Amino acid sequence: MELPEEEMESPNLKVGEEKEIGKMGLKKKLLKEGEGWDRPNNGDQVEVHYTGTLLDGTQFDSSRDTGTPSKFNLGQGQVIKGWDEGIKTMKKGKNALFTIPPELAYGESGSPPTIPPNATLQFDVELLSWTSVKDMCKDGGILKNIITEGEKWDYPKDLDEVFVKYEARLEDGTIISKSDGVEFIVEEGYFCRALAEAVKTMRKGEKVLLNVKPQCELEFYYPISDFQFCLCKFIDNQSFADAFGESGRPASGEEGGVPPNASLQVDLELVSWKNVSDITKDRKVLKKTLKEGEGYERPNDGAVVQVKLIGKLQDGTVFTKKGYDDEQPFEFKIDEEHVIDGLEKAVKNMKKGEIALLIIQPDYAFGPSGSPQEYAIVPPNSTVYYEVELLSFVKEKESWDLNTPEKIEAAGKKKEEGNALFKVGKYERASKRYEKAMKFIEYDSSFSDEEKQQSKALKITCNLNNAACKLKLKEYKQAEKLCTKALELDGRNVKALYRRARAYLHLVDLDLAERDIKKALEIEPENRYVFVPSVTNLNMDVKMEYKILKQKVREFNKKDAQFYGSMFAKLNRLERARTATSKQEPVPMTIDSKA
Repeated sequence: MELPEEEMESPNLKVGEEKEIGKMGLKKKLLKEGEGWDRPNNGDQVEVHYTGTLLDGTQFDSSRDTGTPSKFNLGQGQVIKGWDEGIKTMKKGKNALFTIPPELAYGESGSPPTIPPNATLQFDVELLSWTSVKDMCKDGGILKNIITEGEKWDYPKDLDEVFVKYEARLEDGTIISKSDGVEFIVEEGYFCRALAEAVKTMRKGEKVLLNVKPQCELEFYYPISDFQFCLCKFIDNQSFADAFGESGRPASGEEGGVPPNASLQVDLELVSWKNVSDITKDRKVLKKTLKEGEGYERPNDGAVVQVKLIGKLQDGTVFTKKGYDDEQPFEFKIDEEHVIDGLEKAVKNMKKGEIALLIIQPDYAFGPSGSPQEYAIVPPNSTVYYEVELLSFVKEKESWDLNTPEKIEAAGKKKEEGNALFKVGKYERASKRYEKAMKFIEYDSSFSDEEKQQSKALKITCNLNNAACKLKLKEYKQAEKLCTKALELDGRNVKALYRRARAYLHLVDLDLAERDIKKALEIEPENRYVFVPSVTNLNMDVKMEYKILKQKVREFNKKDAQFYGSMFAKLNRLERARTATSKQEPVPMTIDSKA
């Protein structure tokens, strides 16, 4: 029986007043105000003093007489339902008298010899304190009791490498596993699933007590510690796992056995952890932070960075080393292909002074061909490892750092860089340059009239050139959108109409493609050739494209005719067969499932 918020205690309830909680006859009378506004939640461990009596005043139990408060986990069925529902409406220090009907107490059977059948009970309860307990599995399988609060506000994630201390015991206190310090990857786990689940909800320095039930099907894990050569499943080393629960687990080495259906208690401390980032979101470039950097700034595209680095193969062979042994720091510019793609992407996600370990899969390293390096040859399809320290960087200026003439100049420079990349077939990188150029001049309301004209010309050119990139990359919808943007600035731009028509052709929107080609021919009826920007070095014949369009339309219509002709032919055959059958016997009003 869960109580909605409106049925929780009213803030206007005064000392001496009584009200009903829920709709099953549970009543609460306020005897003493509590502190603050917080109340315990299901799973929290509460500590209370109480006195229980029958309606005639006969006392049957009291923690006050023994001087020992009662402790239990709220909402876990460890006490009668009336307690579970009543105590969660209380604040720390509050004292209340609960009148509990038999349905929420001991029911028809009572609790001989002190509580008769169908007895309504009264409890004078004082909530002394509670400890927050989190139900990790939402089924009572793993309960986390916070003993010591942690620092800061961040938590480890699946790929992070955590350092913990723990002690696991059976309910009788028998220690079955213990460590004064062990490191493991969160999603790979260690010892049992409860540790991995718990650390994801813990902060640095936090200490907890875990109550682990057998039904959560814990798995035992054995450690693999060397990040440089594993991150476990990323290079085929799998942790070993054994399920226990109903079957338990035999003793192994220094670790004790777990009987069948045994519950565990685990003291766990999250000492620290190292962040591991999935840079490319496909787990092919992973960055583990060994030393945190300074501040919040990171390099952007075009930034000049200085680093120290060592590159190794999986077997530990060093193939490159830069910035060490009195060498000058290794300097390169982001997004200029001075280093492998994975290294560049990772450095973009580092802060000044940060030291990181990188694992880079072949797709972002030297690929299927490999590469000879300073100290060794990187074989084909090699996963490589770098330890990198970002010493310093100078960011490329963003648009908000520039005045208007500088923005126009920067946009022009990015456009020329894009043109150069297009000429050598690097369409994706060229596209990024055109997009960067657009960012410099995106907002031009404060420009002078002359500057607005310059900005408009650059916008048209960059959108058109970027559309050419998207056509090469077969991103036809993006190409169509870019051409439309150019046409919004210049509705009679033949290049934009032509490129958009090409995009429409590939999107099989033939009517729109025909409309654009016709309009281009109307604008320049005598000009047989329409030139794409100089970056393509190609002349495209609009009339030839129109001829191709007409051919596509004919093919499309022919396919349509074949499809519908075939369909109608089948329908005619079915109708003839049905007519012939109807002459012999009545046709039932059903559908032939084989038709």
